[in-house]
Amino acid sequence: MGLLACVMLAGCVTSPPVQEMSDARQAITAAEQADAAALAPAVLGEAQRFLAEAEQQLREEAYGPARANAVRAKNRAVEALATAQASTGD
Repeated sequence: MGLLACVMLAGCVTSPPVQEMSDARQAITAAEQADAAALAPAVLGEAQRFLAEAEQQLREEAYGPARANAVRAKNRAVEALATAQASTGD
């Protein structure tokens, strides 16, 4: 049973993080459209850097780290979006 769990976990880590990358890109786009570049530039910049790292890791087939950075990028972008929306009262 333990071996099966390890094999299944390894299978998850070795697959490309397609959904996570898509989620991160969409969140960054939403933040950019809400003017986060002006209203939350540091947080948006972090999101963009995490995404760039994830894209590089994806090219290197380092899917585990790419997945983690894509999730970080999405989380930062959501934070930037919230900050931008709070600043404009949306």
